[in-house]
Amino acid sequence: MANQRRQRTVLLVEDDETIARAVRDRLAAEGFAVRVEGDGARALQVYTALEPDLVVLDRLLPGLDGLEVCRRMQAERPVPVLMLTALSEETDLLVGLGVGADDYVTKPFSMRELVARVRALLRRVERAAQLTAGDTVIKVGEVEIDTAERRVYVRGAEAQLTRTEFDLLRRLADRPGQVYERERLLADIWGFSEAAATRTVDSHVRALRRKLGADVVRTVHGVGYALAKTG
Repeated sequence: MANQRRQRTVLLVEDDETIARAVRDRLAAEGFAVRVEGDGARALQVYTALEPDLVVLDRLLPGLDGLEVCRRMQAERPVPVLMLTALSEETDLLVGLGVGADDYVTKPFSMRELVARVRALLRRVERAAQLTAGDTVIKVGEVEIDTAERRVYVRGAEAQLTRTEFDLLRRLADRPGQVYERERLLADIWGFSEAAATRTVDSHVRALRRKLGADVVRTVHGVGYALAKTG
């Protein structure tokens, strides 16, 4: 049928066979074509040939770890990456986001949550492609957001943001100074609004501050975040 959407391909990189099998079976049941690799070096070779729509990537792989795999994938061809991690420390999560991961889930996780994150990430990619038709530059203080090129500059120097970081900044920039609740940002950017997942928003805000400046995003305690007005 001409109106049928093509099957999306997911590359799953996970060395734990039990987890890999469970994730593969669930994603396949949801209609995705899934390729599984348990080795980082091999996954990079498959990535080049397969050109997947999305990568689900374990953080702790033997040999070439998930961070290096993610970095090399993004350098070759940007792709949405959902990272699986057993680490819960904020610094570890920020490192993952810093090398190009768009989102993460912490083990143990539910298959329902994993599928929701995968679908939300793919929806964001589609929505971003549609929004690039305009040619808009948003300036907030020393930050300049080129929405058409999806590039961000601070005092004229380009800041390297992940897809999710850009989408979050772009949402906050719609109304500088307005406070957005964490649950609303989850719904707008990630596609779901579970209160237990608000730490995802916090992690990405910290990543934005690290790349753009500590004062760019203002915290309203107990409520959420706002893009700081300057000038």
